[in-house]
Amino acid sequence: APQLTTLTVSCKESLGPFFLVQLELKALEVEDHWFCSKVIVTDPEGRQQLFPCYQWLSPKKKTILREATGFHSKCKSIYNSVIVCAVSCRWSVYDSEIPHIVQVDSASGLPYETVSILSMLFPEYIKKHWMTDTFFGYQFLNGLNPMMIKRCSKLPNNFPVTNDMVKSALPKESSLEKEMEGNIFLCDYARLGGIVGNVIDGIQQYLAAPLCLLFSNPQGKLLPIAIQLKQKPEAQNPIFLPTDSKHDWLLAKLFVRNAEFNENAVNFHLLRTHLLAEVFTMATLRALPSVHPLFKLLFPHIRYTLQINIMGRKLLIDLPSLYIFTTQNCAIGIKGMITLMRRATASLTYSSLCLPDNIKERGLENIPHYYYRDDGLKLWNIIHKFVNGVVAHYYTDRDVQEDSELQTWLTEIVEHGFLKNDNRIPKSFHTVAELVKFVTMLIFTVSAQHAAVNNGQFDFGAWMPNFPSTMKAPPPTTKGQATAESILAALPNVKHTLIQIIWQLSYPFGYYPEELFVEAVPLQKMEQFRQDLKALEGEIEARNKNLELPYDYLNPKNVANSVDL
Repeated sequence: APQLTTLTVSCKESLGPFFLVQLELKALEVEDHWFCSKVIVTDPEGRQQLFPCYQWLSPKKKTILREATGFHSKCKSIYNSVIVCAVSCRWSVYDSEIPHIVQVDSASGLPYETVSILSMLFPEYIKKHWMTDTFFGYQFLNGLNPMMIKRCSKLPNNFPVTNDMVKSALPKESSLEKEMEGNIFLCDYARLGGIVGNVIDGIQQYLAAPLCLLFSNPQGKLLPIAIQLKQKPEAQNPIFLPTDSKHDWLLAKLFVRNAEFNENAVNFHLLRTHLLAEVFTMATLRALPSVHPLFKLLFPHIRYTLQINIMGRKLLIDLPSLYIFTTQNCAIGIKGMITLMRRATASLTYSSLCLPDNIKERGLENIPHYYYRDDGLKLWNIIHKFVNGVVAHYYTDRDVQEDSELQTWLTEIVEHGFLKNDNRIPKSFHTVAELVKFVTMLIFTVSAQHAAVNNGQFDFGAWMPNFPSTMKAPPPTTKGQATAESILAALPNVKHTLIQIIWQLSYPFGYYPEELFVEAVPLQKMEQFRQDLKALEGEIEARNKNLELPYDYLNPKNVANSVDL
């Protein structure tokens, strides 16, 4: 059984200050592994030096630890040679047009310190409300994918909605043109255009590339008012309206929900959290020594990412029996998934990952009942305050400019993650403010943003018609043809419904079990960070008591430190 042991090694003479500690596990007949938390060196005068470890020791390698404060110029050349995982973590190119990944085939090949059970949530509310326009609109703001919607001040040329089409959905004496001054919103799934559906069990599957127009009414409800299922306007691509037959309207909404599934699964979840988190992790493990202040700040937020991503690639995509995102269950299929991911990578921008910038770019500052925005901005500000407090303790603007390890870290992220697609992403850091914003973006992405686009999978997807992974019939080309029977025939078979697997949170947001920092200032900032998160937790729970459907995905207690599920 596992045991906790403290080992004491004494020396009669003073050895002077320590810069490095080397640990070597003696090989036994049966290979054994020990997890070492830390080494504390105490000199004859009682002064202590901390050497954090928090990793598994193996007879196969020597482990070199640096003193926790980390900046000893005498040993700079040695430090550069002992960066954690720089040798074992190599880049691999899965596809040249999507972010690069770690070159490991199995989680068993990862360093032990980066390796970390099933819980299921069943929604009753969705069963009762999934067909309503009110809940359909609600999900664009607070569902599993709150990232597609944007304000629409001018209709796209390929979406010829007229005032006569939608006037019954608008207030009297108003018009579409007038409401586009601030109350009309658009979800455009153009990235799905031209992707051919998968074939499952010999049956052709279908997906659409819809445009969906929504109206935020005076009561604060977001309602769909027009849906076009293909990008090119033509006679066989009608614009569906709430005034059409209930079956025509429901079928159009189902194709939008399937498009939501594809964008969430491939773009906003897989690409923008999991794969970017893997890039952040690789860059950190390769470029930053273990006592670099940025390494210590980031390690709790990258710890189990490689493990979950490798398991996802090895099991959840390659083996159809495990169902999370496979060619046996999704209309988009593996070829379509790669196509969509390439398009999404090409459109990836730094500003889209920075929540305050993203909200402004999409024109969503004032839309009511957008709890993802409200809670997300508060979390962003709490993270920013924490990061600024820690980073400003170690860096001036000049320090930032002269830290070659820091600049190398950024270069790795840009080259292997953004693939030089975004000219606005920093290519080097010049100020503390630039560094703080970038690190805030990183921590927010792997913690809060992942929680927002991941944790509601069962809530919104367990009732399959609300979030269908595939459609067995093509998008309708005329009105008046849909029936209850044809809608049922278009939905996935029971055997093709996704079984969604949720991994338990390993560490809640803001919880740092390892003693990586020893200085008083970062320790104080960490404690204040936890207090700020606790205050936000209470604020969100107080608000949720008054909501018919609570929004709890960005409650800090439901956010993990890293992408580990």
